[in-house]
Amino acid sequence: MVSDAVADTAERIASMEVRGAATIARAAADALAVEARESDADTPAAFRADVTAAAERLRETRPTAVSLPNALRLVLGGMHGETVPELRESVITAVESFRAELDAAQDDLGRVGGRRFADGDTVMTHCHSTDALACVEHAVDAGKSLSAYVKETRPRKQGHITAERLRDLGVDVTLVVDSAAHHFLPAVDHVLVGADAVRSDGAVVNKIGTAGLAASASERDVPVTVAAQTLKLAPRTLAGHPIEIEERDPTEVLDADLDVSVANPAFDVTPSRYIDAVVTERGQYAPESLVTLMRERYGDQPDDVFSE
Repeated sequence: MVSDAVADTAERIASMEVRGAATIARAAADALAVEARESDADTPAAFRADVTAAAERLRETRPTAVSLPNALRLVLGGMHGETVPELRESVITAVESFRAELDAAQDDLGRVGGRRFADGDTVMTHCHSTDALACVEHAVDAGKSLSAYVKETRPRKQGHITAERLRDLGVDVTLVVDSAAHHFLPAVDHVLVGADAVRSDGAVVNKIGTAGLAASASERDVPVTVAAQTLKLAPRTLAGHPIEIEERDPTEVLDADLDVSVANPAFDVTPSRYIDAVVTERGQYAPESLVTLMRERYGDQPDDVFSE
């Protein structure tokens, strides 16, 4: 049985109270640190079992967002020692190192992405991405004046969060309904989105509606930038494993008594041909070149530490 802290974090991730790939990864790593501190295991084997079970509980909450298993994999990979105290300390240290790396990565990514925008540019966003916001923040800090069309991103309207954050940065924000995106694209210089997962072929898995926006932008010659830390790379796709597209609760779409079926996929896949650049903390990449970065970060055949 996992600790109350792990169970609570898993529930908050599953219900989207905790949202955003980097935020989810941080919350999951922190929960593993709590599990390590609170475990009453009296043997190394029992301690490893406790921490691994906690990681499994967290991993199953959001099957599409690869930042979650990647974060857990990195923390579990740092678990080592011959005694329970040594194992406990190693997990806590691994979490602290991961948090520091996460903080630095977003700042570095924002610095790279911010250079893509010129003073006076207008961006269009979809959903809510802290990586995408970091790019805008660095551009604004560099003295560039930006405006934004922000898609609401139904059914959960994550775009409202983005609109608020951009407004706080001093960006001139116009909130638009999702179906109006094509109408406003002629006034846009860049489409800027985040990612929940990036496949080895350069395709991007992100909030449902991203693929349609990218296709529409391509038709109108508006460049599409994806902001994604290397934590979003999906190493299992190197071996051909698919990324599961999460189907969310129908009540997010329809809570009235109407006798119809409801489909509510949370994500879609944007082909690499619609993407101009993927911005990471390690630089800016053409989507088809990301496979090299993925191998550098995770290896050709990343170990599944959950099975250990």
